[in-house]
Amino acid sequence: MIFLELVLQNFGPYSGKQTINLRPTLTDRPRPIILFGGMNGGGKTTLLDAIRLALYGHRAQCSTRGNLTYGDFLSQCVNRNTPPTEKTRIELAFEHIQDDQLVEYRVVRTWEKNPKDGKDSLGILDGEWPDSYLANAWDEYIENLLPLGISNLFLFDGEQVKELAELEIPPPLVVDAIQSLLGLELAERLATDLDILVTRKKKQIAKTTELKNLEEIEQKLHQQKTDLEVATEKLADLQKQLKKAQQKQQKAMRKFVSEGGKIAAERSQLEQEFKDIELDMENARQEMVELAAGALPLALISPLLEQASSQGDVEILRHEAEIALDAFQERDRRLVNYLNELSIPTGKISKIQRFLHQENLMIEEDINQSDEPWLLADEEALTLLENLLRYEIENCRKNARESLTRLKDFEVEINVLEKQLVSAASPEAYEILETALQEAQTELGRIQIACENSDRDCKKLEDAITQTKKELFSYTDETIERHNIQNIIESSGKVKKTLQLFKEKLTLKKLNKLEMEVTECFRYLLHKSDLVHRVAIDTNNFALSLYDNQGQVVPKHRISAGEKQLLAISFLWGLARVSGRHLPVAIDTPLGRLDSSHRQTIHHLLLLSFFRYYLV
Repeated sequence: MIFLELVLQNFGPYSGKQTINLRPTLTDRPRPIILFGGMNGGGKTTLLDAIRLALYGHRAQCSTRGNLTYGDFLSQCVNRNTPPTEKTRIELAFEHIQDDQLVEYRVVRTWEKNPKDGKDSLGILDGEWPDSYLANAWDEYIENLLPLGISNLFLFDGEQVKELAELEIPPPLVVDAIQSLLGLELAERLATDLDILVTRKKKQIAKTTELKNLEEIEQKLHQQKTDLEVATEKLADLQKQLKKAQQKQQKAMRKFVSEGGKIAAERSQLEQEFKDIELDMENARQEMVELAAGALPLALISPLLEQASSQGDVEILRHEAEIALDAFQERDRRLVNYLNELSIPTGKISKIQRFLHQENLMIEEDINQSDEPWLLADEEALTLLENLLRYEIENCRKNARESLTRLKDFEVEINVLEKQLVSAASPEAYEILETALQEAQTELGRIQIACENSDRDCKKLEDAITQTKKELFSYTDETIERHNIQNIIESSGKVKKTLQLFKEKLTLKKLNKLEMEVTECFRYLLHKSDLVHRVAIDTNNFALSLYDNQGQVVPKHRISAGEKQLLAISFLWGLARVSGRHLPVAIDTPLGRLDSSHRQTIHHLLLLSFFRYYLV
């Protein structure tokens, strides 16, 4: 996990927007050490608080929070020169390996001077895209990546580091962080989870109702199966009776129909239909009479009427040509007179006269070729004749065909009705047929109802058997479940003892390795190689003890303040080695009590191999 960028906007002493590159490069190579320098009150510790706040939000253990509520703390963090329209904002971009791939996330928190509900607004960017799902589950995600319990060992104040060495017993918060970093809290967590499981199982047994006697359930199931067999036999017998009743009813119906009973029952309806059809036939005949009184008879001489129409058109054209010829001759005469007045040469006028005369002769020939008019019909008469041929006669023919078709259909229906009325049974025979049919239908209905009731009874018994089987299976399952719960409760004591033994051995193993690493680191940093031979760590409270070459305890007051700080840093260095976690480290004022030689050693030896990436 590597921090890439920190953005502060109106946060603490930082007014406006300040962007800090946490991974600068030199000759295209990233630098593992980022050093921030400044006077007291210059905002160095604020950077560490901003990182904690971005990662952990309301759970962050910031230096200036104290006992403030989260809302009051956020209000306190707003720069006093912030305009009312602007918000306070912190962003932290980092990258880490997830599922064998390098991913980059940006944590964004914003709030106003008086944050609503005492909360900030959290947003997570995956690259350039917002990830609302990760924002909702951010606390769980960061707890898996960099747990809050161990964060104080990676994001710490150098002024307080020496307390690890000065205090006889480390603070509980540090102890929890050490256990989390070394994985020692796993056994305690499992033991706690086991206690919760046992409590739940005990409550589950307490809430379990007394079960019915297994023998009674089996006896009830046997009786239900017997009742179902009887009901099934009854249903089968009724189904046979139903089949016979259906055959009897069908036979009575066929006899009722074949012997005229059905027709006799419908006599009045058939007679009314007969009268209605006779009336429709009379109306159709009346329509034929009206058509015969109209233009329909002229359809017999349609060819003659077509010839008369054609002759009328020819005579009209001849008459129009004669009128046109007279008009042309009068026009030609006036034209010749006008040409003479224009002093046109006589030869040309003669040619024009000959041309006009020739044209008129052609019109006269066309007129003379046609026969002399004999019809002498005017245009109005010809129009009436055309309308008669094209519309009236055709409509009359169509209506006549439709009327004839209806008459034929009516005649067929009349014949059918007459035959039906003739075949109808007499009133006495009809009464006998109707009585037999009603008796057959009544018997059929009674048996159908009995079959439905019997079928319903069978289904009820089947459902009851299914429910009883469930009770039987439930009895067996609950008994097994009760036994399993008892086994879990009884076995929990053994498991807790095993977990306690596991914790003791794991703690001993981890702390032995941690002692070796801390001793090696501390002796590596000390100038007095004979001062301390071994650093011991108490398995119960993680207190540090120093021993010389003779195995005697070295009192802590014998070592200087700088050496105490080196001891604390050695302890952190050893923790980093044993845990195997590659996490970034941010140290606030790490070298306050160290002399120049120790500082040089820290710079060139410790910090270059402590972690892959850290902020100072």
